[in-house]
Amino acid sequence: MSSNKLQLPLELSLQKLYNDKKDSAFSSTHQKVVDSRAEAFHYFETNGLPSTKLERWRSTNLKKSYLNEYQIGDKEPSFDKKINEIFNCNVHGFNTNVFALLNGWYYCPEEEMIQTLDCGIIIGSINSAQKKYPEIFDKYYGEILTNQDGLSAVNNAVYTDGLFIYVPDNVVSEKAVQLIKMVNRDNNFMVNTRNLIILGDNSSLSFLHCDDSINHHAGFLVTNTEIFVGKNSDLNLYKLQNLNNSTTLVNSSFIQQEANSKTNIDVLTFNGGMIRNDFTIDLIGEGADADISGMYLMDDNQHVDNQVKLIHSAPNCTSKELFKGVLDDKASGVFNGYIYVARDAQKTLAFQKNANILMTSDASIDTMPFLEIYADDVKCSHGATVGQLDDEALFYLMQRGIPESDAKLLLMYAFVTEVTNKIGIEALRTSIDDMVKKRLRGDLSICEKCVLHCSNPDIPVEFEIDMSKI
Repeated sequence: MSSNKLQLPLELSLQKLYNDKKDSAFSSTHQKVVDSRAEAFHYFETNGLPSTKLERWRSTNLKKSYLNEYQIGDKEPSFDKKINEIFNCNVHGFNTNVFALLNGWYYCPEEEMIQTLDCGIIIGSINSAQKKYPEIFDKYYGEILTNQDGLSAVNNAVYTDGLFIYVPDNVVSEKAVQLIKMVNRDNNFMVNTRNLIILGDNSSLSFLHCDDSINHHAGFLVTNTEIFVGKNSDLNLYKLQNLNNSTTLVNSSFIQQEANSKTNIDVLTFNGGMIRNDFTIDLIGEGADADISGMYLMDDNQHVDNQVKLIHSAPNCTSKELFKGVLDDKASGVFNGYIYVARDAQKTLAFQKNANILMTSDASIDTMPFLEIYADDVKCSHGATVGQLDDEALFYLMQRGIPESDAKLLLMYAFVTEVTNKIGIEALRTSIDDMVKKRLRGDLSICEKCVLHCSNPDIPVEFEIDMSKI
């Protein structure tokens, strides 16, 4: 970084942290990790934190987040409370293996830092995995994750811990795996975590990643995730984001798919001051399929940025993208969908759509679909829409005696269910459906008078209208 450039407070804090801890908290017995951290820190020192001067960041300004003073975690918390004593997930009937990260560290008793489930899946702390399973770790760690900007480089340099999952060949997980990422501090806090998820050939995994706020302190959460999906394997990935308005979240996921693999991703954003989801998905094996969907419901001054890069490297692969959002008040959003088709990726099928409803004249969305195609035998399409609620549909509902406020709720609900209906686990889909209804009312608490009743057996859901008309 140029010596005459005025550095931001967060940049200075991160530089000091790395230099003070590179031989202790950020050291490793694995030379691959040591080299990776050093290379990432050099990138960060040279380029600094991303700003709107960069094309990929021109619509998302994090300068206010950089100016906050954060305590940056580098000390592992002691295990003195069970997960549900700190945070209790309210996805009812969702039978999962639950794991947690607290303040950037894998949170469990010492003897459970890395364990093998009955089905054969290895799961635990990424720090423990590199010690106990070095051959698996070395084969995959850092192979697809890149320092694409200063924030991803910071994470690679100073991450504290993260989740490691290894699904062996021919193993199908009957239970979903749920990761709850928690920050529980009485001050402003920055957390850097890194995850490594590996599916062997002919395997299957459903994974729910929850980012939740416990308090209202400002937080800066950065996560890098590498995911490898083996031949003929299936991954269902759900990202649930419900954070306070003082928190900045930057999630970067790098996914590589082998031949005939399938990946289904649902990104569900309910709240958060500043949220950026960045996906890079590379279909390197013939017949691979990727289906990524997103829903965002933002209000106040909230901002959401979804970046999706789908790389078709092999022939006969398919990809689908569907992102839909409702933005109210002065909320803002970004969608950047980039499809790249390599010269040898013949018979590619790629579809992309982004649709948005702006509830006020102050709400805004910057949507940028983009295709880069070098093969000649492909079918690729993209589309983007930005508008308000349909006046004719609103009139149709009000003609049937539904008050205007309730009619608007129904229209917004019907708009986003195209995304939520793609959730493959019934209990999770029902719970998300309830959260959507509550969020559209402006809260996440029960309101018995609302036209959108949640899944309460005493209050059956009965729409006395033809939903196909909206």
